[in-house]
Amino acid sequence: MADEPRIRVLCWSERTEPASVYPEGINGAIASYLRQDSRLDVATASIDDPEQGIGKRALATVDVLVWWGHARHNDIANDHVNWAVREIQERGLGFIALHSAHFSKIFKALHGTPCSLGDWREDAKPEHLKCVAPSHPIARGLGDFTIERTEMYNEPFLVPLPSKTIFYSYWDSGEQFRSCCVWSVGEGRVVYFRPGHESFPIYFQAEPLRVILNSVYWCARCS
Repeated sequence: MADEPRIRVLCWSERTEPASVYPEGINGAIASYLRQDSRLDVATASIDDPEQGIGKRALATVDVLVWWGHARHNDIANDHVNWAVREIQERGLGFIALHSAHFSKIFKALHGTPCSLGDWREDAKPEHLKCVAPSHPIARGLGDFTIERTEMYNEPFLVPLPSKTIFYSYWDSGEQFRSCCVWSVGEGRVVYFRPGHESFPIYFQAEPLRVILNSVYWCARCS
């Protein structure tokens, strides 16, 4: 509808992800999908942009920040982290942390815990995601699904108790992990979604992309 408010989304990634898997980066792959939704205004940024893509001006015009990081967590300037945390806590900027962004400075600052894992293994084996909160808006249009090739994470996941766990992951070798969790942090809504190791084209699969789309709407309080 023409009178519906637009949701401004910034898709951020390090661009350390291999171009052989993600020619336009993980941020580009996710942005390309989100732009199919006419209510979303979607931009991309990376660590090598001015102010690392997350300066005050950039974040002031954003409703939801989608963040993928892996190899350069410590390279993010603390001033930028502090401003992003302030925007989330005080203005209500939504924050979606993907895969190894559990170790991002922003995610750790929001939670005040190590945000570490019990174990991990890059073995390209299937991950089975079970929807354990089917009535939650992030689960809309989704059920259980499998990612055929991915990296394994195992509990314990040292984060504060989520207000809701939406998806729980299982591996055939027995490991388990809370793979989609949500929190309210001050005025902001925060989502963690586990799948997304850069060696595999996970962000071209329909179900993970739908989780991210639904998370954008939930973070923007439009669902």
